[in-house]
Amino acid sequence: MPTALITGITGQDGGYLAERLLDEDWHVHGLVHASDGHVDELRRRTSSVELHEGDLADAAAMSELVNEVAPDEIYNLGGISSVAFSWEYPLLTAEVSGLGAGAVLEAAWQLKQRGGREVRVLQASSAEMFGLPAQSPQSEDTPISPVSPYGAAKAFAHHFVAVYRARGLHAVSCILYNHESPRRPPQFVTRKITRAAALIASGRQDSLELGSLDVRRDWGWAPDYVEAMVRAIRYPHPHDFIIATGESHSVADFVEVAFSHAGLRPWRNYVSLDDRLIRPVDAAELVGDSRKARTMLGWRPVVNFDDMVRRMVDSDLRAASS
Repeated sequence: MPTALITGITGQDGGYLAERLLDEDWHVHGLVHASDGHVDELRRRTSSVELHEGDLADAAAMSELVNEVAPDEIYNLGGISSVAFSWEYPLLTAEVSGLGAGAVLEAAWQLKQRGGREVRVLQASSAEMFGLPAQSPQSEDTPISPVSPYGAAKAFAHHFVAVYRARGLHAVSCILYNHESPRRPPQFVTRKITRAAALIASGRQDSLELGSLDVRRDWGWAPDYVEAMVRAIRYPHPHDFIIATGESHSVADFVEVAFSHAGLRPWRNYVSLDDRLIRPVDAAELVGDSRKARTMLGWRPVVNFDDMVRRMVDSDLRAASS
């Protein structure tokens, strides 16, 4: 039975990926932090996953875990997942999301050296690495120029992938653009919007406060992006792949679809702006060119923007009613 190790397994992508691999009869291991409050939720969905408590930034512990599990595939999805959080804790972000990725790659390379067999690693990179991009849409060749601690840490990890690939490790980087689902935590603006729509529609909340409505992102459906990751790590040769829809939408667009689906029209009657919620520096627009992934991996997004938002609102409406 093939074996996979997933860091960040209790996150949105980690859960979908674990379910995807279990459906293929893989033996799935996951790294969880001692303070992680989402373990029980993961257990309810995937009780057969074998969990290991540890810290992504502890290089020695990561080496021991990788040596013990001896995985065929390692998916490094762990790290700080919020750009806003990274501004509050920049050094922690650098340690966990940057150096932590280096620890995973080194552990995989050491396992390959000891065992003499291929170990494949996938790094979940981010479009935030591009910062204020020199071109739009961005491709795998777009210069990396981060403008946030989150983006800088992801850029470090992304470059480390190239270093270990040159050493002979099958190291893959998926440059993921924003992707959402009902499993996205409420502190993220997308889930904050859909949850507010459900609570306002059910009479349990009066309004929604946001920062900028003009920020534009390339938003996709999380399970589609998990499918891309699996295809990328199993491609015969390691590459970097942009995973994106190629369509750009503003925060205002997201609010309009969500509130309209919840029966809240006009949506501007329920939304107010608070300058304190605006990040110190933020890219105005990020949109990806995923032609390489579509051509080489045969991948393409299945769920479009409107359907993604509606699915999230429907989930939050069910939660609000219960």
